[in-house]
Amino acid sequence: MDIAAWLRRLGLERYVSTFRDNEIDWGVLPKLTSDDLREIGVVAIGHRRRLLDAIAALASEPPPAPDTPVRADAERRQLTVMFCDLVGSTELSARLDPEDLREVISAYHRTAAGAVKSFDGFVAKYMGDGVLVYFGYPQAHEDDAERAVRAALGVIDAVGRLDIKSVQLQARVGIATGLVVVGDLIGEGSAQEQSVVGETPNLAARLQTLAEPGTVVIAASTRRLVADLFEYRDLGTVDVKGIAAPVPSWQVLGPSSVASRFEALRGAALSRLIGRDEEVDLLLRRWARAKAGDGQIVLISGEPGIGKSRITAELEEGLRAEPHLHLRYFCSPYCRDSALYPFIDQLWHAAEFARDDPPTTKLRKLEAILFRAAQPDEDVPLLADLMSLPVSARHPLPNLSPQRKKERTLEALLRQLEGLAHQQPVLMVFEDAHWVDPTSRELLDLIVEHVRSLPVLLIVTFRPEFQPPWTGQPQVTMLALNRLDRRDRTALVEHIAGGQALPAELVAQIADRTDGVPLFVEELTKSVLESGVPAMGIPTTLHDSLMSRLDRLSSVRRVAQIGAAIGREFPYALLCTVSNIPEDDLQSTLGRLVDSELVFQRGIPPDAVYSFKHALAGRGARQPVAQHPTAIARADRCGA
Repeated sequence: MDIAAWLRRLGLERYVSTFRDNEIDWGVLPKLTSDDLREIGVVAIGHRRRLLDAIAALASEPPPAPDTPVRADAERRQLTVMFCDLVGSTELSARLDPEDLREVISAYHRTAAGAVKSFDGFVAKYMGDGVLVYFGYPQAHEDDAERAVRAALGVIDAVGRLDIKSVQLQARVGIATGLVVVGDLIGEGSAQEQSVVGETPNLAARLQTLAEPGTVVIAASTRRLVADLFEYRDLGTVDVKGIAAPVPSWQVLGPSSVASRFEALRGAALSRLIGRDEEVDLLLRRWARAKAGDGQIVLISGEPGIGKSRITAELEEGLRAEPHLHLRYFCSPYCRDSALYPFIDQLWHAAEFARDDPPTTKLRKLEAILFRAAQPDEDVPLLADLMSLPVSARHPLPNLSPQRKKERTLEALLRQLEGLAHQQPVLMVFEDAHWVDPTSRELLDLIVEHVRSLPVLLIVTFRPEFQPPWTGQPQVTMLALNRLDRRDRTALVEHIAGGQALPAELVAQIADRTDGVPLFVEELTKSVLESGVPAMGIPTTLHDSLMSRLDRLSSVRRVAQIGAAIGREFPYALLCTVSNIPEDDLQSTLGRLVDSELVFQRGIPPDAVYSFKHALAGRGARQPVAQHPTAIARADRCGA
C-alpha cells in the first residue's frame, strides 16, 4: 500500500497532495509529530489525532511481506516485461568495500522497486544488479505497457538522484510486450519464483543491454501499445542475440506534449463516425442554446471504447468554422492525487510552455493568457503558485491559510472561465471524470453552477462507475452512449477495410464478436487486415483491457473460465455439472459475474442461461482454462 492509499483508508484523502508536496514517505511517516502535522496544514485536531493514532498503530504491525502472485497455476497472458540494470556495477565492485557495495545495491533495489510498485508492477526477481519486472501479472491493467514505460522513466530518474556512498548511479531499462506462459512455480523456499516462458523476457533483457546509461529502450510490440503517449528516438533495427531477425527499437525520451490520451493513442486521422447522428444532433442543439447565453452541461457516459472522446471530436470538427473558444481538460489515471491536475495541464498548454522554458519565461506567458481573460491582478500570484512558478515583486502571493488559498485559487479559475466567456462562446470539454481528483471535482461543482448564466457548453465524459452529482438540474442533459447495432457495425468494418473487400462471412464474424463496441470493431478489423488471415484472436491493443476486467473479478475467475470453455453461451445446468461447485456457492458467484456486467443472465437457475457480454471477453477468460483439462473434458462429454 502507498501513502495515498493509506490516507484514503483513513478517510483523509484530502491530505494526499499535502503529504506528497512535503515528500513524506514511509521512512518519514513514523517520525511525524503533532507540530509537524500542524505545520504542513493539518489544522483540525481530530484529523491530527486520527493520523497520530494510525502512525502509532503502524509501529506494532509486521513489515509488509514481499509481493507474491495470487495464483500458482500456469496461464497464457500478454505481459509487458521490464528488465532494469545498474550501470557500471562491475567497476563498483572493484573499488567498493563489499559491505558498502551491498548497501549501494540494496538502495538501488529499493529505489527501483518503489518506482515499479507506484505503477502496480510486479517485481519478479532480483538478479544481482538486475531487476526483472512484470506488468500484466498477477493483476492486469488496461494500460500495462504505459505503466511499464512510466515506471521505467521513474526508475531512471530516481536512481540518478540517489546519494549513497558518494557514488553517482545510473540505470538502464529494456521493455518488451508479448504473449507468454506465466505462473509455474520453480525453485523452493526463498529461491521460489514464477517462471515466464516465451520470447518477451529475453527480448527485454537484450534491449536493456543496448540502452545507453540513463535511458529506456522499448520493442516494437510496446511501442505500438503506447503510441504517441511518449516522445521517442528511433533506433532503427538492431541485431539481438537469440532472435533470428533484426528487431525495431526506440529510445523513450519522455512523456509527449499531446494533452489528449485519445489523440495520443488513436492518432490525428480519425475513422468516420458511424451510428451517432442523433447524439451529434443533440450536442449541436445544446450548443445553439449555450451560444444564446443559456449555459448547458451534457454528461456523456459510456464504457471504454464506446466512443465518448470520438463524439466530442466530431462536435469540435463541426464547430471549426464558428467563432468560439475551445477549452479542453483531461483527467489522468496517474494524477488522481494531484490537486487540480486537469486545470494545471490546460493552463500549461494554453500558455504554450516549453519544457526548457525558464521560470521567468513561463510566468510571462502565463500573465499574457490571464491578461487576455481580463483577470484582476490579484489572481496572477495565485495561479502562478498553482503552476509552481515564482511570483514576481509586482504580484506578491498573499499570506493565506491553506484552506483560504485553495478557495481563492478556485475563484481565480472561475473568473478565468467567465472572462473568456464574455469574449466568445466557450466549448469546454472535461474528459475522463472517473479519474478526477477531489479538488477538481469541487471546482467542477462550482463551474456547473456558474455555467447556467454564461455562453458555455460544458461536456463531461466518464465511465459508468462515476456517479455525477449534477443530474436533475435544468441545464444538465444526460447522454448514455449505447453500442452500435448490427448495420452500423458492418458499415464500420467495411469503412476500416477501405478498398479491401472482406468476405461477407468474415465481416459477420467481426460484427458478432465485437458486440457493437466501436473500438473493438476497429481493432479486430485492423488485426485481421494486418495478419492477412481471418484470425479471431484478441488484438494486442485490447488484450490488457479485457484481462484487467477478469483479474478484478478474481473471486469468480474460475467460474468464468469454465463457462468460457463451454462457449460464448453456457447453461446453468451444464456449468453446475462440470464445475463440481456447491449450488449455493455457484449461484452466488454467478450473481457477482452478472453484477459486474461481464455476463448476461436469461431465466432463473436451474433453467438460467448465461452469455458473455463480449465475445472477446469470453476468449480472454478461456485462455487460462487450458490448465483445467478436467473441466474441458467434462464439457466435451456433455456436448459443449
